[in-house]
Amino acid sequence: MPAANDIAARTASAWYRQPVLWLGIAVFFASMAGCVWLIVLGVRHADTPLDTSHTVFGVPVGAHSSPQRPPADPPR
Repeated sequence: MPAANDIAARTASAWYRQPVLWLGIAVFFASMAGCVWLIVLGVRHADTPLDTSHTVFGVPVGAHSSPQRPPADPPR
């Protein structure tokens, strides 16, 4: 039969009695809630288009700087 002190020691060191574990869980859920909040804010408030030069450090922002459509598939 286990001694009362042995049972008390195991109960005192149980995982759910460790404050660092609960702190880690709280930080994790707070960061997840912050991520969800930022996603919700991003969906609700659209970015305002800015009138810019359409280049960043001299590199064009768009995929093509040409206003023409790409050529059709070449004949084989």
